[in-house]
Order: sequence, then structure tokens, then C-alpha cells
Amino acid sequence: MKKTKNIPEKMLTDVELELMNILWKLTEGSVSDVIEHLSQDRELAYTSVSTILRILEQKGVLKARKEGRGHVYIPTLKKSDYEAKTVKHIVEKVFDGTPMALVKQLLGSGTIDEKEIKELQKILAQMGEKK
Repeated sequence: MKKTKNIPEKMLTDVELELMNILWKLTEGSVSDVIEHLSQDRELAYTSVSTILRILEQKGVLKARKEGRGHVYIPTLKKSDYEAKTVKHIVEKVFDGTPMALVKQLLGSGTIDEKEIKELQKILAQMGEKK
């Protein structure tokens, strides 16, 4: 798979994704900011968070700006780009490259409410108009 700008070749680990989700919401943050936004039952040491953020910086999905004695981390990877990569990965690896199999699974899961079904119908209608 060809590496696109700032999109890691491999999927992020669970903890990397957890920290990225915090930074995507904050738009930028220090190690302390990230720790402050971890769920209350999640215990990660300052040094662990710092190490993981440096790893994400080395992977090119974050950049760091020196501020005082610490660093502020800024995502260079857009959440939407990573979401697209993740869906593509799932379709290829789990659904044998068939997007419709994923759609059928999502629709059959019963987690889509009536409002979302109407929204989906609008999207499908717009897609039909483009053809």
C-alpha cells in the first residue's frame, strides 16, 4: 500500500488512537492536556503518554512545538483521512474487498435509527444524481 502524506502505512495501535482522538478534539495539547482528557478509569503515567506522543511524532502524524520546558503536540494527520484509511483496511481485510458486505453488516446490525436511515437515503439519492 502506497503511503499518503501523513497517513501511517500501518494502523495505529489502540493506545495511539486513543491519544490521537484526544488531540483531534483539542486540536493541540501538551502531555498534561492529554492526560487530563483521558477517561477517568484510564491510568497512563506521564512518561507513558510522553513516549507514545513522541512515537506518533516519529511516525509523522503529530508535530511538536517547544513551549517552555515541554512540548505542545499538533496532529498533522486529519481524522477524516485516518477514518477513510481504516474503513478501506476493514473492507479489504474483513469483507474481502467488498464494500457492500460492510454496508449490509452495518444495516443489519440494528444500530441505525430512522433519522439515520433518512440521511442515508438522501446520500444515496445524491449519489444517483451524480451519475
